Amino acid sequence: MSKLTGAEIVVECLKEQGVDTVFGYPGGAILNIYDALYQHQNEITHILTSHEQGASHAADGYARATGKVGVCLATSGPGATNLVTGIATACMDSIPVVAITCNVTNSLLGKDSFQEIDITGVTMPITKHNFIVKDVNRLAKVIRRAFTIAQSGRPGPVLVDITKDVTAAVCEYEKEAPMPIVPQSDTIREEDVERAVEMIRKSRKPFIFVGGGAVLSNASEELRAFAEKLQAPVADSLMGKGAFDGAHELYTGMVGMHGTKTSNFGITESDLLIVVGARFSDRVIGNASKFAKNAKILQLDIDPAEINKNIKVDASIIGDVKIILRKLNARLDPANHDEWIAHIERMKDMYPLRYDKNTLTGPYIVQTINEITQGDAIIVTEVGQHQMWAAQYYQYRQPRTLLTSGGLGTMGYGLGAAIGAKMGCKDKRVINIAGDGCFRMNMNEIATATRYNIPILQVIINNHVLGMVRQWQTLFYGKRYSQTVLKDGVDFVKLAEAMGAKAYRVTQKEELKPVLKEAISLNIPVVIDCQINCDEKVFPMVSPGAPIADAFDDTDLKIN
Repeated sequence: MSKLTGAEIVVECLKEQGVDTVFGYPGGAILNIYDALYQHQNEITHILTSHEQGASHAADGYARATGKVGVCLATSGPGATNLVTGIATACMDSIPVVAITCNVTNSLLGKDSFQEIDITGVTMPITKHNFIVKDVNRLAKVIRRAFTIAQSGRPGPVLVDITKDVTAAVCEYEKEAPMPIVPQSDTIREEDVERAVEMIRKSRKPFIFVGGGAVLSNASEELRAFAEKLQAPVADSLMGKGAFDGAHELYTGMVGMHGTKTSNFGITESDLLIVVGARFSDRVIGNASKFAKNAKILQLDIDPAEINKNIKVDASIIGDVKIILRKLNARLDPANHDEWIAHIERMKDMYPLRYDKNTLTGPYIVQTINEITQGDAIIVTEVGQHQMWAAQYYQYRQPRTLLTSGGLGTMGYGLGAAIGAKMGCKDKRVINIAGDGCFRMNMNEIATATRYNIPILQVIINNHVLGMVRQWQTLFYGKRYSQTVLKDGVDFVKLAEAMGAKAYRVTQKEELKPVLKEAISLNIPVVIDCQINCDEKVFPMVSPGAPIADAFDDTDLKIN
């Protein structure tokens, strides 16, 4: 046992938890912790981002890519509030992040002191739990609890706010091994498993819908065995990408507003929908009263609060879905649903994803990235049309290979997240796909990538408009393009070069492959500005509030 300052205890606790990388931005209130980090820079790498929001997204991307807890640091006041969007992003997608902020001293709390903010009050609705530490003797215990809470059960972000005087105070510290994180199984009831087995055995047209919970629980192997044993088609949500192999013959594509017609129609026709770690987001289910109207619904989820929240289900099993699937696989015999699978295959043939092959388009860019990387890359996205094309046209064969803001839909997420992913997975290619509107928001993080020579590839699908908003304006607002046109004098190539990156501009389809190959081979930060038509759209689409069975594409619009 030794006596350490609060700042030193923070660093020692991070080391206890196996933290090798943190992302942050210093300031007055957190200076003591940064001074302690300076003494341990050979053990913990600190990445100075260009903005605190970039740090929170980097911690999130690190966590999604590695499965470990991501850590970000910020000072009091605006430093702490700049983390809020990133914390909310992690909360909506159940990502384990620990955000450590520092506040003014105990004596200045509640006095509107310089750079004082009640960050625990601000973040209470968007964290799994948060703490303010006013006593150095509680500090180590709180940090350890924060890491346990972030990882256990349904993961999520935890914030620890520490007053500056606590970081300077001294107390005794004794090293402890991290608490083991045990998958949640005590809530799995035998009668629920038996009921699920009975429902599955009776089904003639089963369909499996996979969400982000299957990724978080590392359930890919069990999921594949389950689908093959049931001989059931599999669709996924945006967050579920990669949990089930996108090249598998049973895979039908994404479901929901921009899901494939095969997935949307198949779920509508099914007699049993088995939902694995998904929460029935409005963008997935469309009109709730007509979602899977012909099916009984069996939901497998770790969080009891998700059962019957958005959709009334017929049965459920609560617990870690990896363990649940193991239990189901052990009790089920191989099923024969040849007729149902043949019907699904016919729909795949009838309703393929399609786009204009004659020019440079968003889908072509994503398909070309898939071809050149052979599907072996971590794809990160911002939010909008490019995000949907990345979900539709890249083939995700492994979990943790699509990092995207699904629940919150955070524009500006991707570049910071890509930096975090690359720091966590140095042996993997990391490519951030952005629209020009999103890239503008946090493009300053290119300077972070070049400062540390983090070799990420930034691809901008540049249509000079806010593409997804414009698509809605075209379809539902009489082509009144209010504040969605971005045509101006901004040159992303010059901006990227000014921040120290290599940059290219692609305007023709034929230019794309050689530029992508060269950019990947350089192994440095690279930006590629791809210019596409402003009126490209994401299809299929379901109108807001409509049933997912009403999915339409450009051919349907021409008919009508």
